[in-house]
Amino acid sequence: MNALASRVVQVLRQVRGPETSAAVFEATALIVGAGFFVAGFAIGLPVFWGHDLAISGSGSIGVFAACGGAITAVIAFTLGRFAVRPERPDPQAVRDGFSVPGDRLRWYDLTAIAFAHAAIACLGWLGIAELLERSFTDAPVFPLPGAILVAVAFALTGYVCFLSAVALNPMVLSLVLAVFLVVGAFASMLASSDVHWWRDNLSALGMSTNSASVAFNVTLVIAGIMVTTISRYATAGLPAETPEERRGRFMVRGGLILMGIFLACVGLFPVDEFFLLHNTVATGMTVVFGIIVVGLPWFLPTIPRVFVAFGWIYVLVIILLAAFFAVGYYNLTAVELIAAVLIFSWIIVFLRTAGSVSAPTPDARADRSPVDA
Repeated sequence: MNALASRVVQVLRQVRGPETSAAVFEATALIVGAGFFVAGFAIGLPVFWGHDLAISGSGSIGVFAACGGAITAVIAFTLGRFAVRPERPDPQAVRDGFSVPGDRLRWYDLTAIAFAHAAIACLGWLGIAELLERSFTDAPVFPLPGAILVAVAFALTGYVCFLSAVALNPMVLSLVLAVFLVVGAFASMLASSDVHWWRDNLSALGMSTNSASVAFNVTLVIAGIMVTTISRYATAGLPAETPEERRGRFMVRGGLILMGIFLACVGLFPVDEFFLLHNTVATGMTVVFGIIVVGLPWFLPTIPRVFVAFGWIYVLVIILLAAFFAVGYYNLTAVELIAAVLIFSWIIVFLRTAGSVSAPTPDARADRSPVDA
């Protein structure tokens, strides 16, 4: 085991650096996955030996795979970030998918992203185990195949999380955010002690009296931190050569950061304990979103008009949903769910669109200047 760990560390040192080829990272990810397979089998077999196991539920292989998968995700993500970290950082180097030299992900960004990977692994394996339990009703799992299944879960988690860490860029981060929100929301719904929570509102999942409150509120807090990270990604390369462009970029970045803070506060302050504050930050997030979308052609004149129209349609749909709620046609849960889907899908598309209108590099401007002259 120590020899395998030493080999992994040696390989990581050899591939270390952001310019390493994708093929080398792929091979390293396979080695990392193999290491977690061996670790999962070595840990699982003694634990499972001597008794049959359930697929899901307390003490099952599903719970074991979920908890171990979460730990595996954090370790593999950390190894991946170590692999792309240069030994001698260059302040002018472009890293982590940023278009501005010197900018990079901070420790708090990486902590939130690592936790999101762990949560996806944990909740994902729990969901798969529950599905298999319903497919193979009352089927026992013997120790040897159980240990192999857990080892495969560890290996797959380690492989995927390592590759996610080394390829981390705005697109990967937006995908992680989307998957994290979907998995966290559905896990909270399934774990809710109130099966009729939807009759009230989406925030009912986060009430302190609900068994799903921790999962739901933590999902919102981590998602809020990730939105602030995405705001730096999305706006780092936007044109900022004139005072108007710098002011517009500042407004958009500040608005997105404010949305992330408000989203985190929605999870920090449950509706049953902080009713006024909870509703204020939840409403504030929607208002800030509307201001950004409506003012986007003035904040960022270079943004494509198709995307501007796309955002305005989203705002009109949210206003229409609010009107339906006011007249009693929709309940609040339906309005909140659809609005959340619209807002986060807009953020993800904005991330892609902003990359297409990034500011030119100094070299590119220098190349154009003689022609312009």
